[in-house]
Amino acid sequence: MTDLSTRIGELRLANPIMPASGTFTEDLADVFDLSILGAHVLKTFTAEPRTGNPTPRVCDLASGMMNSIGIPSKGLDHFLTRALPFWARYDVPLVVSISANSSDEFARLAEAVTVPGIAVIEANISCPNVEADGRAFAVHADSTERVVRGLRSATDLPLWVKLSPNTGEPVEVARAAESAGADALVVANTVLGLAIDVSTRKPRLGNVMGGVSGPAIKPIALRMAYQAARSTSIPVIGCGGIATLEDMLEYLIAGCAAVQVGTATFQSPTTMQRLLAELEAWMMANGIRSIAEIIGTLQEAGDGVLSVDVM
Repeated sequence: MTDLSTRIGELRLANPIMPASGTFTEDLADVFDLSILGAHVLKTFTAEPRTGNPTPRVCDLASGMMNSIGIPSKGLDHFLTRALPFWARYDVPLVVSISANSSDEFARLAEAVTVPGIAVIEANISCPNVEADGRAFAVHADSTERVVRGLRSATDLPLWVKLSPNTGEPVEVARAAESAGADALVVANTVLGLAIDVSTRKPRLGNVMGGVSGPAIKPIALRMAYQAARSTSIPVIGCGGIATLEDMLEYLIAGCAAVQVGTATFQSPTTMQRLLAELEAWMMANGIRSIAEIIGTLQEAGDGVLSVDVM
């Protein structure tokens, strides 16, 4: 019998597949059975309503996309009164992604969403930090530790911390999040980029720069996930450029306990459903009885050649 379950700390997921924040909406319930997923990760929201960045907010790239959405949000009250009741109908762990402009705001929002029905808080600390002149919390270890420590003191719910690939100190940031109380790391958010329309000589996004996602960033995010898994003792959730079974297996082999799927869902809304079916079929075909037999099995130099037979 094939066991697809995985553990993120004390939380057991039926399988390692979940959406990346910002790519998962209630509308997908009309496309496939959302109860098959390992967890539901909702779109990041802030305490107060906000409109987001100027348009255009999205542009296509040769190997992915770039966005500068700006975290538009209907606010905390809308989440508690409208969104939460919808997701409560599913017997699937609910992960809420939150964002704020300061450590204190993060802590207050975490306390406010520590309510029945929420299984996990995912802290999107890749957002601008007004305490550091707009630099993201997750760019440096000291600001990461400060915001995560505040979050940890505000809630007793499991705390997943979503890190940024736009840092020159990924190991230090991952360790800082762990030491401050993170229960798991989500690695990673989008890579900061720029695209220009040569005919107008203007940026292709209204906010000039944006976050690159999709296949183009997978090697970067995979490298960071591997580094985080090696350098900390808490679970790592891989995120970035996952669209195929092989993509997913790479993250698991690198040491991730689960994965999040984002951009691929925009291209094909049933991507996660397909990946789940392909993962189960691959495990059965290769005589693998549990996800634990895959996680962290990377054969490094000198350990022999790693062979993965992908369908």
